[in-house]
Amino acid sequence: MVEQNFDPVTTQEWARVRGMLRSEVGEAAYRSWLKPLKLLSVDDGRVEISVPTQFMRDWVISHYGDRLRQLWISQNSTVKSVEIRVDLGAQSKIIRSIGGDRKQFPARGSGKLAEVVNSSDLCSPLDTRFKFSDYIVGKSNELAYAAARRIADSEIAPFNPLFLYGGVGLGKTHLMHAIAIHTRDKFPEKKVVYLTAEKFMYHFVRALRVKDTVSFKENFRSVDLLMIDDLQFINGKDATQEEFFHTFNDLVDNKRQVVIAADKPPSDLVGMEERLRSRLGCGLVADIHATSRDLRLKIIEAKAARLGTQIPPKVKEFLSHRIKSNVRELEGALNRVVVHSSLVGGEISLESCQEVLADLLRANSRRLTIEEIQKRVSEHFNIRAADMCSARRARVVARPRQVAMYLSKQLTARSLPEIGRKFGGRDHTTVMHAVKKVEELRGVDPSFDEDIDMLRRLLEN
Repeated sequence: MVEQNFDPVTTQEWARVRGMLRSEVGEAAYRSWLKPLKLLSVDDGRVEISVPTQFMRDWVISHYGDRLRQLWISQNSTVKSVEIRVDLGAQSKIIRSIGGDRKQFPARGSGKLAEVVNSSDLCSPLDTRFKFSDYIVGKSNELAYAAARRIADSEIAPFNPLFLYGGVGLGKTHLMHAIAIHTRDKFPEKKVVYLTAEKFMYHFVRALRVKDTVSFKENFRSVDLLMIDDLQFINGKDATQEEFFHTFNDLVDNKRQVVIAADKPPSDLVGMEERLRSRLGCGLVADIHATSRDLRLKIIEAKAARLGTQIPPKVKEFLSHRIKSNVRELEGALNRVVVHSSLVGGEISLESCQEVLADLLRANSRRLTIEEIQKRVSEHFNIRAADMCSARRARVVARPRQVAMYLSKQLTARSLPEIGRKFGGRDHTTVMHAVKKVEELRGVDPSFDEDIDMLRRLLEN
């Protein structure tokens, strides 16, 4: 917002008000809190002022609001109220009225502050990247996805509530953003609110502080679609749970859709009231499982397509095998690889991928040891484990040894020299040759390639 040009009288009034505030509060407080104030309008006894942040708005109203109104009245007796809004551009504003006409700005509770909040003020920002079209579906999440689509496409609640649960980074938040975005596009008349449980608690505590829980109840119980993410964060918060319970019941009873996400199913939410857990489980509970290898490959391919980057098949396979914790980490790993390649100008390869993601690979490692790999490979090829470190060069021994070196490179974070030492003190160039040889054989011999895949799966599980 840009401060308007006013007539000389209004400009002088505003200058005097600022000057008196400056002399009263001191230079330091004035510069910190009052200098950023901008006069937006003076109309029909109502003065409108903007501040750059929500925190500053709350501070100004709490510490200087009454005095600001008094000073304006001393300069202009027609002034009845002073309203302060946050300069957030196209985003909705939270407006607090200091005094003024109660018919236009109803003051509840203490009568000192009246807060007018609409649904868009309650809603956390939505990420436009999180749409249904960008959500990769597999067996682990197909139920959750289908349920989310049904809700977003339905004018009335098909099942209430929808409870999504799963580990960190598996796509719960993506689905909730997609529901909100799709619903707003298809049903623009609907009031849609998405926020975290922590944000819900913040709004509730603030309402208690200003003694205006009536406004809080009206705001949340008037929405058509309420989505609460990370519900587990109100475990043990009895007062917040109580209010959420009544809000939940009111919305469901009035056929308004509720969507909840948490890291556990309702029955496992320790610290949650039994009656609330029971109500949360009365709709559709959809689990989002850990991703499968095939789904991770699809995610990598979709992400690479959005980035406009060609990823070698070996790199895609490597990432899908090694980054299994969650989708967020997998996409982050791919971003790192692509950005590194674009900045240094090198090709994306298995070697560069391992180098760039060394820290992440260590974190995701099952602490698989080279000794375990040697033992499993020797059992598979029916040779002695001691042969892995021996000087024997017979093909029946040399090939399994190369396979074990290759898998050690793929499945551990060990360097080439470290791997070489574990195989009888061999040089790192020997390990490099083994890795290259196995990769070549996998490309021309399907049965050999299948053998390696099987060994990898056995070692990873």
